[in-house]
Amino acid sequence: MNTMYSFIRILLASIGLVVATASVPTMAAEEKAAEPAIANPVATHMPEDVRGSLTKVVILPTEGKSGQVVTGSYEQATPGFQGGAAKGSEIGVIPVEVGGVGVGIPIPILREIGMITGALIGGTVSEMQEFRDALTDDLKRAVDQPLTNDSLANDVFWGVRNVSTVQPKLLALSTPIPEDTDAILYVAVTDLAINVQDDVAIITTTATARLARFSDGSTLYRKEVSYTDQDTLKNWTRDDAALWREYRGFARHYIGREISAEVYERIALSYTLEPLESNNVRRDKKNAKLFKAKSLNPTLAWGYELLGGDEEAEWLAEVRAADVTWDVEIYNENRPVYKAQNIRGLSHTVDRPLEKCTDYRWSVRPTYTVDGVRKNGAWMRNPPEGATGNGNIGRAASEAHAYIQDFAFLEVGCRL
Repeated sequence: MNTMYSFIRILLASIGLVVATASVPTMAAEEKAAEPAIANPVATHMPEDVRGSLTKVVILPTEGKSGQVVTGSYEQATPGFQGGAAKGSEIGVIPVEVGGVGVGIPIPILREIGMITGALIGGTVSEMQEFRDALTDDLKRAVDQPLTNDSLANDVFWGVRNVSTVQPKLLALSTPIPEDTDAILYVAVTDLAINVQDDVAIITTTATARLARFSDGSTLYRKEVSYTDQDTLKNWTRDDAALWREYRGFARHYIGREISAEVYERIALSYTLEPLESNNVRRDKKNAKLFKAKSLNPTLAWGYELLGGDEEAEWLAEVRAADVTWDVEIYNENRPVYKAQNIRGLSHTVDRPLEKCTDYRWSVRPTYTVDGVRKNGAWMRNPPEGATGNGNIGRAASEAHAYIQDFAFLEVGCRL
């Protein structure tokens, strides 16, 4: 009999957790309800006029509250942070109990830590217990967690750093803010939810980015980004929860990239983009989405066409006259293994050998340079009909993680 198990909510703030059997509103949700609506809240990226007005941006690994002024020193009791974070982040080993196990968390704690609980029914009791224990054990090694505010802010910094018109700084919470700062970009992991349905666990990580004017604390742009994947409890816990650890890495990878893209890098243009055959890459006759490499240095090819009719009309007129270059990335089942940038033309030969007997996923994205400013399009994805998301909603993590599941599939055989 199908039974919906209790919903396990884990709230994260710098990996400080609260877990309960009922949904608990996050700070992000409370703040969103309290602050005035931002114009055009469904916009995909920050408006160009706002982008162009901000040069010096400080990135902080915390969730700043809106409508409050930051004085310039996080060692003072200034407004703008959740709980005691405004006085400076206190780092130390804090004894807590998670799932009945004593854990010392050597990272900043912004919320108390509760027990991982849930109504475990029938045959999945042992699997759910194993999953809980795996997460608990993972928390013991929290200093290496990829899903922390610090690690996420670091990823966002390196993305924004590629924008030539922006001078970003990544600061600790206790570092004074330079007086000539234009804006502060607050970045924080705000929610980790685990929804268990029968023998399937759906994991969603959510982060919030809020760009605030330094002078008065007013919100200029806000974006909430989430990353979801799912699989059976058996697969999540197999091999010492290896799939869960891979999920953490992809969640951070996607969220960090998405925030920096939406705030500064991305330009939304309508175009078609699809993988093609080349002299040494052939499409499988039975599976149109599978490509087979005939060389360890395959030539990846793609087709591209701008469609027009975009809201970014002013950009589009200039883009048509500009040179389009390309970024190329290749992933194995759990991490990126190859990257090339500023590729000209609609093909690229991988310049170092790939591994035999290995399946890869690859993608490209267009990059446009207009008036000396580089803007990126979206990564090439070819999802099945009816699929949702843009690399952030997974179907089966053990088959392919959400971020790469709709990238082009490249099979490198064993006889090459």
